[in-house]
Amino acid sequence: MTFSNQPPDKAFIDLGMGWPGFDLLPQAILKQAANHRLGEDDRSLLNYGDNPGDGRFRTALADFLTRSYRESVTPEALFLTAGASQALGLICHLFTQPGDTLLVEDRTYFLAMGIFEGYGLKLVSVPTDGKGLIVEALVEKVVEHKPVGLYTIPTFQNPTGVTLSQSRRERLVELSQAHNFLIIADEVYHLLNYTTTPPPTLASYAESGTVLSVGSFAKILAPGLRLGWIQTSPRFVERLAADAVVASGGALNHFTAGLVTAVLEQRWQDQYLTSLKDTFRLRAAVLSNALRLHFPELTFHEPQGGYFVWLELPEHVDTEELLRVSRPFQVGFQPGVKFSPDQAARSGLRLGFSFYEPPELELGVARLRQAFSAYLKQK
Repeated sequence: MTFSNQPPDKAFIDLGMGWPGFDLLPQAILKQAANHRLGEDDRSLLNYGDNPGDGRFRTALADFLTRSYRESVTPEALFLTAGASQALGLICHLFTQPGDTLLVEDRTYFLAMGIFEGYGLKLVSVPTDGKGLIVEALVEKVVEHKPVGLYTIPTFQNPTGVTLSQSRRERLVELSQAHNFLIIADEVYHLLNYTTTPPPTLASYAESGTVLSVGSFAKILAPGLRLGWIQTSPRFVERLAADAVVASGGALNHFTAGLVTAVLEQRWQDQYLTSLKDTFRLRAAVLSNALRLHFPELTFHEPQGGYFVWLELPEHVDTEELLRVSRPFQVGFQPGVKFSPDQAARSGLRLGFSFYEPPELELGVARLRQAFSAYLKQK
């Protein structure tokens, strides 16, 4: 996937997009934050930052997460990153070796798979259902493959939207301790809940000594900030902070963290997140209603949070072929095969509602129905 800092062709509705619309980006808040922070008589954010991240930033972030997660989060458990992708790369660099096995969900974030494969990891998929990872299948995979870790998106999963149940979270942590593997929890969607309250984060199990929870401001503030965090045990924070790149350059993205400190301290983040969730709640409902209208023969998991809807078409449908058919109808999506390490899920597809406003979402689904009808006629 390639990103552009320009709005896409307005004639084409790409429901495969997985980032916020330009209309949602909080330019005014960040301008206010910059004026506030740079107006202080404090030049520390212009120098190198403390390796784990500036203490003031980590304190403000811990306070925000304690309020938002409704869980106790301490500054000592947080490590500053340059976004979730960079965090995953750093974790691979420090905690894995080429040839290690990493377990992943059988439908997972396709760009994360590219990061893992770039570090020479062997990916093995674990089956999931409507409650997330199937624990019995996970046990079998752990015993057979002796993995270095498991990568999971436990809340409002990308691409399926499913949330791992509380009982399975507890069992997962128990297994990681018993079999000595890491849990790399990509929890970037946890705060984007619309119609339900998810179980406690896997980050809340950081003291288990096996959890590295990845968070990001990309989903709750602005992707261009390239700012995030890892929540984990203090022992792992020390290991992350001792990385040679961090030791040489200091805190990752220290200046941006300084600006976001003001957003957190002034609680502008809280206010913006509330507004963002209201917007996405509406868009999720609009997309779901459009799918029920135009695809009444299909069932799907209506999103309770996150960015995405996973649509499972009849088994004979190849959504890569459907995507080619869809382009003349001026609509796009992400085909299911991209999300499977086994090149499975060929009949599935991912739709996103974060970028487009309701009229475009409705029109996009109507076009997708036309494209699907044309595809079936060709068969």
